[in-house]
Amino acid sequence: MTEEKIESPAQEEATEDFAAMLAAHSASSGRLQPGQKVSGTVIAITGDSVFVDMGIKVDGIMERKDILDAEGKESAGPGDSVEAWVIAVSPQEIRLSRSMSGSGVAALEEARDAALPVDGRVTAVCKGGYTVEVLGKTAFCPGSQMDASSGDADSLVGRGMQFLIIRVENRGRNVVVSRRALLERERQENLDKLLETLKEGDTVEGRITRLAPFGAFMELAPAVEGMIHLSELSWSRVGAADEAVSPGDLVRVKVLGISKNDKGQIRISLSRKQAEGDPWLDAPERLSAGAVVQGKVVRLAPFGAFVELLPGVEGLIHVSEMSWAKRVNKPEEVLSAGETVSVKIKDVNTETRRIALSLRDAEGDPWQDAAQRFAVGSTVTGTVESRTQYGLFVTLAPGITGLLPAGVIKNAKNAAQFSKLDKDDNVTLIVQNLDSAARRISLAPEGSEAVASAEDKAWKQHASAGSPSSGNGMGIMAQALQKAMQKK
Repeated sequence: MTEEKIESPAQEEATEDFAAMLAAHSASSGRLQPGQKVSGTVIAITGDSVFVDMGIKVDGIMERKDILDAEGKESAGPGDSVEAWVIAVSPQEIRLSRSMSGSGVAALEEARDAALPVDGRVTAVCKGGYTVEVLGKTAFCPGSQMDASSGDADSLVGRGMQFLIIRVENRGRNVVVSRRALLERERQENLDKLLETLKEGDTVEGRITRLAPFGAFMELAPAVEGMIHLSELSWSRVGAADEAVSPGDLVRVKVLGISKNDKGQIRISLSRKQAEGDPWLDAPERLSAGAVVQGKVVRLAPFGAFVELLPGVEGLIHVSEMSWAKRVNKPEEVLSAGETVSVKIKDVNTETRRIALSLRDAEGDPWQDAAQRFAVGSTVTGTVESRTQYGLFVTLAPGITGLLPAGVIKNAKNAAQFSKLDKDDNVTLIVQNLDSAARRISLAPEGSEAVASAEDKAWKQHASAGSPSSGNGMGIMAQALQKAMQKK
């Protein structure tokens, strides 16, 4: 017969308590260390103690004064989330604190050894850094160990912030602290948490923190930034980051990549424009041939001007489409970068992502109603544009030029009067003939007879001189190439 060992209730309770303590100690000591920053939920406030649930078997305990604001009111209550530093770990409890408190050398050494933050106040700017008062002692913070984004050195004097104790020597007479080390530690903790969930292709929101010549930085988590390159700020052309965003702007971005450089630093590349979507996807619905729209001249080229019609969608105005009134050799003669203009869409090609625009068509073809405005037999007044061996070219309206042939002038009763006319002189004539298709108007003094052959030669000369009203559509470069080919 086997003898069974029977434990008393007291022994059983002691065994259970020991097991619980052992499990709690194992869990806490294995996961939490002094100097570690943790977060939890306030479950109770009793007397001077605040109990915090951190998701493990042992609750954290912090002093009630840690949750009091400047007016002495509690800034957190049961159910609220709090962040604190672990200052001590034991099987029975985990001591928490918002920062290290106390005074004297012992408190300084304890904060240094446990890597706990301490509250400090910058009292003065000194050679090489700052004088800081911490735990009742005067400490030194090198300039390189202060927050780089704090701004002007004098602006920090009088400000309270937290530091890490780096060195305690000569019984507290030589104390060195660092603000930068604390921020970097917090940044690393936040970065580790972020990388647990963030992946390439994700779309996230954040605020612009600072601008650089090559782009803009956005905060993804406290003290953790990603970089948006200039080319990824907008579908529009951006020469500087401040053309697209400003510090404090809330923007939506797409994560392009997460990489590590040679120094082991994590780099997160972001794109604002890709989070907005490709503007060419709905461009055909918003931009159609024949429509007159407004756009901004973004850049000039020898052959024309590029106009932004939608963010990231540009069209080209060729020099031949810039004016009815004159021959344009360079786009600078008519347009300037940054100018807002009305243009007519001539063609939209989504495959090549090209849009042909016309500045002159948006203003209207002056020859469209020329037959009504300059009816044959009507009297018109114009300005002498040029004198050639074939006659006088007279501007009747912007984009409309008529010819008074030399043969007609010779046979006119008042030929001497016409022979004295020079450029920009006003002259009144009769419309003898009008051909809207060929864009030609023949002029004559009253009672004169036209000389067809001379007139035809004159128009050919006028066309080769580059008049926009000639309607030949051939540019100067094309004419030069044609002549060169003929000679060859």
